[in-house]
Amino acid sequence: MNTEVYQHPEEFVLESGKKITGLEIGYHTYGRLNKHRDNVVWVCHALTANSDVFDWWKGYFGEGSFFNPDEHFIVCANILGSPYGTTNPLSTNPTTGAPYYLSFPQFTVRDIVKAHQVLAASLGIDDIHILIGGSLGGQQAMEWSIDQPERIKNLILIATNAKHSPWGIAFNESQRLAITSDRTFYANTPQGGAKGLKAARSFALLSYRNYKTYAITQQEENADLTDNFKASSYQNYQGEKLVKRFNAYSYWYLTKVMDSHDTGRGRKGVEKALSTIKAKTLVIGIRSDVLFPLEEQQYLFQHIPKAAFAELDSFYGHDGFLIETEALTNITTSFFKTDVKGKIIELQQSA
Repeated sequence: MNTEVYQHPEEFVLESGKKITGLEIGYHTYGRLNKHRDNVVWVCHALTANSDVFDWWKGYFGEGSFFNPDEHFIVCANILGSPYGTTNPLSTNPTTGAPYYLSFPQFTVRDIVKAHQVLAASLGIDDIHILIGGSLGGQQAMEWSIDQPERIKNLILIATNAKHSPWGIAFNESQRLAITSDRTFYANTPQGGAKGLKAARSFALLSYRNYKTYAITQQEENADLTDNFKASSYQNYQGEKLVKRFNAYSYWYLTKVMDSHDTGRGRKGVEKALSTIKAKTLVIGIRSDVLFPLEEQQYLFQHIPKAAFAELDSFYGHDGFLIETEALTNITTSFFKTDVKGKIIELQQSA
């Protein structure tokens, strides 16, 4: 399925007050809006994903999956700043006729959500039956549910947080240091910062997985080996893979976006902001996640009024939310069979 592109006819005003002219938003839709207009599932994607959720969340979304086009009208929009169809640092600046590169205005999670809201209006979508996202996607879904609480009926937040942690910001800054140490990043060319991006991806993988993941998947069988280890080649391979499909400028800006995430900003604090969420909410944490530790999801569960909590047991760490689709399906099935009147302490992975 090809990416569709919405062209916004008005200036898009960012949280900072800066403006983007000619905003374009790439998106995918699957299925059809039913006559009651109450079958919308909106997916907010994470850092380097795209709007083709049937491609990167197979087993959870797709034909025959829990979220399928026969029952649901599924929408996933490419986020602002990402290079898969939405305006980003490599897009042409209408003022100069050249790509933005580092002149692209900085933006926040709230700006990404505002772009989603613009797209939803263009698609004639009023209420959203289920809003779902993991990691940066969860940050977006949370912001939307706080900004428009009456509109979101059910909310699924996976491996995410109410405010990005100093730990997460430190990981992101380390990646940006890697990118900016590549002098070509300042050359303003489409491939600028490519070597730095490769190194940044290597840093990121250490936060997406963990000690046990590498011990199992990258263990050497040859005890005589002194160089060229599996773990080394894996880091190089994953770095090169991202360089081929992404760019350093989008990555640099989007890590800044994650750092900006604070649901309490301008809302009298995080707890006050979370208390305004009216959606029936499922919070899922991953036991082995070192980037978004379990206590961050437990905090969400404790402060969102109609919340249920489930713990996902996965040795894949943070990336478990993309891989453990059978467990996610079981948890989600259990959640929608439950009438959340107060708080539910735990949902099981198996139905």
